[in-house]
Amino acid sequence: MIRFYAPDITTTHALPESDSGHAVRVLRMHAGDELQVVDGSGNVYTCRLLDENNRHAAVEILDTHIQPPAWDFRLTVMVAPTKSMDRMEWLVEKLVEIGINAFIPVRCERSERKDINTSRLIKIAASAMKQSLKATLPEISPMTAFADALKQTEAVQRFMGYCSERVQRRLLSTSLKPDADTAILIGPEGDFTAHEVELAVNAGFIPVTMGNNRLRTETAALVGADTCHIINQLATSI
Repeated sequence: MIRFYAPDITTTHALPESDSGHAVRVLRMHAGDELQVVDGSGNVYTCRLLDENNRHAAVEILDTHIQPPAWDFRLTVMVAPTKSMDRMEWLVEKLVEIGINAFIPVRCERSERKDINTSRLIKIAASAMKQSLKATLPEISPMTAFADALKQTEAVQRFMGYCSERVQRRLLSTSLKPDADTAILIGPEGDFTAHEVELAVNAGFIPVTMGNNRLRTETAALVGADTCHIINQLATSI
């Protein structure tokens, strides 16, 4: 069943304009049809469409259940955004599909992009949440200064990738411990400065590599998140 996103469904009893249009104009749904709605906080609502208003379609809530994330740990991905916003939007979409709890864009000294359209990323994250049949919308932070970003995670294990080879690095896949809150920090295309590496290490971040291949910023972030899930899935399947 196709899912719709309505964060205020319990108070408005209606779909927001974008989802109303999708239901009525695109999917040709009619009054009486049933649909699933998520509020981004883990709740799934089975609803009945009451009218065919393509801007504010009214619904009746028939049933509610909680759908927690499919993983038992908290995963935070922190990335210095690339110059191309298209690549960052693609990254957020794929990270949400794989499964994250928080996304923090980080402004580094060598960042090519100093600001970011947070509201646009939230819309992309919401769409990916619906498409991948999740019910919880990840936290999407505004652009955050490097030093402040380091303070925004309480993860037990913290890793930073894209460090210079002059810094001793571990392999991420062999450093990850399953069932532990994790933060993955990926630097800009020009890499972290020596000062940033020092700050991060002092904040508990372990320099890591994703493997032998040289990866783009968005690829490294995606590989890091997926590696985390794979390690946890392997641990639970034993």
